[in-house]
Amino acid sequence: MKYLKQAVIIAAVTAAAEGIKYVVPLPVPASIYGLILLFGLLKSGVLRLEEVEDVGGLLLELMPLLLVPASVSFLTAADTIGEMLAPVLIMGFIGTAAVMAVTGRVAQAGIRRGKGDGKRG
Repeated sequence: MKYLKQAVIIAAVTAAAEGIKYVVPLPVPASIYGLILLFGLLKSGVLRLEEVEDVGGLLLELMPLLLVPASVSFLTAADTIGEMLAPVLIMGFIGTAAVMAVTGRVAQAGIRRGKGDGKRG
């Protein structure tokens, strides 16, 4: 019963995110709205981590399995993608490196800021 309740909560957040996507006129995927909504609910205390932790962990464990169809469909389109493969790979590597660099810098700044205000964690 606990898993059913947690799954219903996650499904409700997902449904609300889909609704937000149609209301807000921005080109943002519903999954991003869902992440922001779930984060806000958790940080505000409206939702406790224990209320979604088990099913959330299960979904994270199943994520590689859920990505298999996308990988297979990519392989079936390899002939079509062949001529664009080099630019796509280059953009992928550059984009990944940029995201990693920015994330690292932001994390380092956050850690330094945390150490500077006397907080210990």
